[in-house]
Amino acid sequence: MPGEPTHEDAAVTEPASTLDRDASGWPQLHVSRHPAVLHKLAVLRDERTEPKKFREVVRELSWLLGYEALADVEVRPIPVTTPLETMDGHELADRIGLVPILRAGLGMVDAMLELMPTAQVWHLGLFRDERTLRPVEYYNKLPDSATVDLCLILDPMLATGGSATAAIDVLKRWGASRIKLINLIAAPEGVDAVTHAHPDVTLYCAAIDRQLNERGYILPGLGDAGDRQFGTGLSD
Repeated sequence: MPGEPTHEDAAVTEPASTLDRDASGWPQLHVSRHPAVLHKLAVLRDERTEPKKFREVVRELSWLLGYEALADVEVRPIPVTTPLETMDGHELADRIGLVPILRAGLGMVDAMLELMPTAQVWHLGLFRDERTLRPVEYYNKLPDSATVDLCLILDPMLATGGSATAAIDVLKRWGASRIKLINLIAAPEGVDAVTHAHPDVTLYCAAIDRQLNERGYILPGLGDAGDRQFGTGLSD
């Protein structure tokens, strides 16, 4: 793709095992097939992609997936005066809330704010217990009651689905009426968990991968999204 450096021998299309996975069993799931998404996802997966480039591509993919996820938000008419005349325009009617899951979800926020500059941002801190693979909540700064019409949960990876399901539970208790989940890569196990627990939540992702390994990592995946964004865990 012009203007974007790629590794000379890196594939720029998704392997058949992920690109051709049938998502028809999950009506709430939308898997992007946009060529720009497929190209950037291959760069993101490559183990040689350094943190700076990795963060850039996370941001670019988030923008593209967010664009698709926001296609059905409500708008209301407003008058707009151009240099030549007055016409009917539109502005957002829905109040949008962005809920990045700390810490990996932070890399997706700026792209979403470019799309929706008036969006509110609320952070949820969840980490996965490496022994039980269950989510543990350690940070929650949501206000007392829901202040938005649509919540977008941002997390690069949907692995076991535990953190996503827990985040949705929190937002529903908060009073959120519409929730969407945006991930870069999802595992079938995670999609099953979220859609079973919350069939009213819509999911958007760039790829569904093959499976989880015994440590709960997505295969083929891209490794730990937080470590790769922030340059940590490099000595492991």
